[in-house]
Amino acid sequence: MADIYVGIDVSKARLDVAVLPSGEVRSSSNDEVGFDELITWFRALGPKLVVMEATGGYEAPLASALAVAGIEVAVINPRLVRDFGKALGKLAKTDRIDAQVIALFAEKVSPEPRPLPDSDTQELAGLVSRRKQISDMLVAEQNRLAATAIAPVRADIQEHITWLRRRLKDADKDLYDRMRKSPLWRVKEQLLRSAPGIGPGNALSLIAMLPELGSLTGKQVAALVGVAPFNRDSGTLRGKRTIWGGRADVRSMLYMGTLSTIRYSPTIGATYARLVAAGKPKKVAIVACMRKLLVRLNAMMRDGKPWIEDSAAIAA
Repeated sequence: MADIYVGIDVSKARLDVAVLPSGEVRSSSNDEVGFDELITWFRALGPKLVVMEATGGYEAPLASALAVAGIEVAVINPRLVRDFGKALGKLAKTDRIDAQVIALFAEKVSPEPRPLPDSDTQELAGLVSRRKQISDMLVAEQNRLAATAIAPVRADIQEHITWLRRRLKDADKDLYDRMRKSPLWRVKEQLLRSAPGIGPGNALSLIAMLPELGSLTGKQVAALVGVAPFNRDSGTLRGKRTIWGGRADVRSMLYMGTLSTIRYSPTIGATYARLVAAGKPKKVAIVACMRKLLVRLNAMMRDGKPWIEDSAAIAA
């Protein structure tokens, strides 16, 4: 019998499901009732793989329910399906068509299912994300305060800034309290913080937003975050290698951490100095250091060993 693949287009209220090779299509509600219906159906159907797009969190409850039920599920970047659909000439867009394209993507590409973060890690990731939102709002309000001279407006903005600072402090406390309650997270935090430039916030973000750290190869984790450069060559043209895709929040956090690491780590600092001396633009050198730092952190988490500087870099 042919392997069965399922594609699910997820929206806030509805799940559109397509099955290959049968071509069957049906819809369900995006809630517990709908999850139970799909799980009962899938258990009878026996799909090899269920694929859905990442849709800003709407897919997470269903993906968790399917994983708990023992059904192989892969959550993929929507860009991959969009480009796949364009290559097939699928220009029309409806929820049902999207589900069919996702099912075809599952059948032809068969992306590897990755284990979902446990509920505690998902909750930690939500708290980290919320802290970043509060921090971003605080920066925006501070910029508005600097741009206005109208007294009533300034007073209102200042009041909001005071409240946001208090909320940011509370968010930090919630995060660190949760971290201390988990022996595993404490060990991971200590390992990560042994690296120069990786502070409490960086460690929290990596644990929450990159739970795969330590379970992948260096090349895989670099590609996952989006710091692995891709070639842009065609014929005799040799284009610039560029990075794209990946997890933007992790990459942004890693960029700021790398700036400190370049300053305080002889190993990463030597890499940066060598690349700049060779004529590389500074941003290119920083990205290369980001990749080197990430690969080292991945190895630390894999081996359970703290940061060790290269002896050659220390001697230099």
